[in-house]
Amino acid sequence: MVDITHKSNTLREAIASAVLKVSKQETIDAIQQRKVPKGDVYEFSRAAGLLAIKKTSDVIPDCHPLPIEYAAITHHIDGLNIIIQVEVHSIYKTGVEVEAMHGAAITALTMYDMLKPLDKGIEISAVKLESKKGGKTDFKDQSLDNLKCAVIVCSDSVSKGTKEDSAGKAVAGRLEKLKLTVSFHDIIPDDFSTIQTRAKQLSNEGYQLVLFIGGTGLSPRDITPDAIKPLLDREIPGVMEAARNYGQQRTPYAMLSRGVAGFIKNTLILTLPGSTRGAGETIDAVFPYLLHVFRVAKGMRHDS
Repeated sequence: MVDITHKSNTLREAIASAVLKVSKQETIDAIQQRKVPKGDVYEFSRAAGLLAIKKTSDVIPDCHPLPIEYAAITHHIDGLNIIIQVEVHSIYKTGVEVEAMHGAAITALTMYDMLKPLDKGIEISAVKLESKKGGKTDFKDQSLDNLKCAVIVCSDSVSKGTKEDSAGKAVAGRLEKLKLTVSFHDIIPDDFSTIQTRAKQLSNEGYQLVLFIGGTGLSPRDITPDAIKPLLDREIPGVMEAARNYGQQRTPYAMLSRGVAGFIKNTLILTLPGSTRGAGETIDAVFPYLLHVFRVAKGMRHDS
């Protein structure tokens, strides 16, 4: 199975359909008049489809078990075709498109089984996904190619050359995958005045996104949030709340991070943990959704 532990729970929706074609009008009449010997075709097939949705992971090996929080199955007659539509919702880490398609297929197959004594010419066709929503794919157009970005590593040991800058490189790599170019990458010591000076400098130089990495913990030299917070014109508490919540689901120490986020003039500043894993998880937690703030700033509308 694919590892989905890095993903966040979001509302996932999918709609799938299937077409069952009968060979004569008498079959349609028997369905509508509830004269099929095996029972009410609509109700039996709907029940089978709902069960199939919930049991998808039991029969398709790579599908993850997930909570089904809404499912609906409808039938629509168009001539000799019965169009089955299945809608599924879940708040989880992965999508529900396979669940919706499995539900559509089993609904159609149940109808076939119930109708085959009456009609030997039934066909099932066009089992397909109609639409899906949820997850980061909905925000794939959020990246802003012309965003001016900087990554600043705050670390005494890295600035002295006794430790490698793995966290800074990891964050820069993740930003590049989001189609964001890091125009400036620097390493500075854990010094209050130096941190503030660099933040003001980058804001004055027109950088729109600046990530400070390191110094968000509780050791005596962890002062990055203390240096950045007084400079913020507008703090955005929810950003780091989301990051800490994401991290807490993966390590019990995430609650100890004191990271802050907000604007200095038109520059969005984020303070990330100094560990490579912690910094990477913060990026995973808040991007690409965070880029919406730049669209809001430009008066651009986003329906999500």
